[in-house]
Amino acid sequence: MTAPVRFPRFFVTSPSPCPYLPGRNERKVFTELKGQNADELNDALSRIGFRRSQTVAYRPSCIDCTACVSVRVVSEAFKPSSTQKRIWKRNRDLVVNVCKPWSTPEQFELLQRYLAVRHPGGGMAAMDEMDFADMVEHTPVKSYVIEYREPTVDGSPGRLVGACLTDEQGDGLSMIYSFYDPQHETRAGLGTFIILDHIQRAARVGLPYVYLGYWVEGSERMQYKVRFRPMEKLGRDGWERFEPAEQAVAIERAVASLDERGGVESSVAGSLKDGVHGAQGRYAHT
Repeated sequence: MTAPVRFPRFFVTSPSPCPYLPGRNERKVFTELKGQNADELNDALSRIGFRRSQTVAYRPSCIDCTACVSVRVVSEAFKPSSTQKRIWKRNRDLVVNVCKPWSTPEQFELLQRYLAVRHPGGGMAAMDEMDFADMVEHTPVKSYVIEYREPTVDGSPGRLVGACLTDEQGDGLSMIYSFYDPQHETRAGLGTFIILDHIQRAARVGLPYVYLGYWVEGSERMQYKVRFRPMEKLGRDGWERFEPAEQAVAIERAVASLDERGGVESSVAGSLKDGVHGAQGRYAHT
């Protein structure tokens, strides 16, 4: 006799200040990911705009704002820009390893350096090594850490310059959180390279999409996501392609924002809105 299907229970967080748009509040709807069907549930929820934070799947549910838009890159149709081609050529010698979701002191040290430069004083700055282990290892779905290392002459493990916590879903790769050496002398564009590698990786194994999380128009640090095309966004009628002209305008704004910051590259860290110290505790069943 087949066991009955148990539908997930959903909850809503209390309003709190939005981390991306000053003066606004955010609210989320969420559910737990657990049990033998966690992968299937995570896949289904991701297709309607949910993201994963450890053992929770969530999506924005703000009362008077719809600025957060789920976006994904179409991997097999992806066409890199001239800038993206240069970044790929500059970093393509990196040794890429797919590792089990198990945190290491080396990863944590890289994360600390990354946060100190890119997000000083942010919510994740207070993370200790145990918090980082929770972020990486508390996963009920198929996940791994992709490491990016510099090559060595003897083939031994080289210097770790980037890493990404990634979920493999039925229709694509979901980039949960990435970080990298923000002050590398010769490897500008590491954040972009990590996304490019995920796009190629997905295309090689026949996965049609790379999920980048939420694009928030009006938030400067989220504009980097729109620079990968073709891209789909989730609207009221489901997933649809960005119109070329619309995406071109959005890319122009993203480039202008980058220039205003003196060429400082935005990070994929913004793709996980709750990838912060103590975030899991926000999801209280109230």
